[in-house]
Amino acid sequence: MSTDTSLIDKLTGLTNRKGFEEKLKAAILRAQQTDRPLSLAFIDIDFFKRLNDSMGHEAGDVIIKAIGDTIQRAAGENAITCRYGGEEYTVIFPDTEREQVFLLIERVRAEIASQKSFSDGKNKVNAQLTISGGISAFPIDAQDEYELLRKADQALYKTKTTGRNKILLAYEEKMAPKTSHYTLTQLERLSELAKEQGVGEAVLLREALDNLLSKYKHGFVSHK
Repeated sequence: MSTDTSLIDKLTGLTNRKGFEEKLKAAILRAQQTDRPLSLAFIDIDFFKRLNDSMGHEAGDVIIKAIGDTIQRAAGENAITCRYGGEEYTVIFPDTEREQVFLLIERVRAEIASQKSFSDGKNKVNAQLTISGGISAFPIDAQDEYELLRKADQALYKTKTTGRNKILLAYEEKMAPKTSHYTLTQLERLSELAKEQGVGEAVLLREALDNLLSKYKHGFVSHK
């Protein structure tokens, strides 16, 4: 069976973001149908922009490839390792509890933190760096692929604001009630849309806010 090259990242050879989105949707559908666990890891190279600016983009590419190789090797054949964008990676773990994934990604974090050089198989870069990660799982943290990614990203964001160089599991967020900042017409339309889509109003509001934050570089792929 031939591989769809449009779903492969050219630098790392990993599944790209488009492929990740397709594979995550299929994986969570299977997990829902079989009532099996599914875990997702979201991983980011700490302070990569600083390193890229000081050492150059070629060195940065070597590091991105090398770390991707390390993650893929550790994750194993049953997992789907992806380059989500820039220096961020996602890994889909079918039939795997999040605690198992935590231990695995923690070993990857420790291995990378102990290295003094990185190689893409052709070139070598002397550098010391760390990674951070967030992990979420179906069904304990989320019921669909969007919420699964949001929860993993949220956990990753917390690592960035609490010291980096660590892996965190998804956690329950404090929920804020709707406020008077919305017009009655907006709330009525929101209620109608929620009924049409068969989801809660809060889910739609969180999705809209995440899209807004992502647009202005404060959502996914914005943990610099």
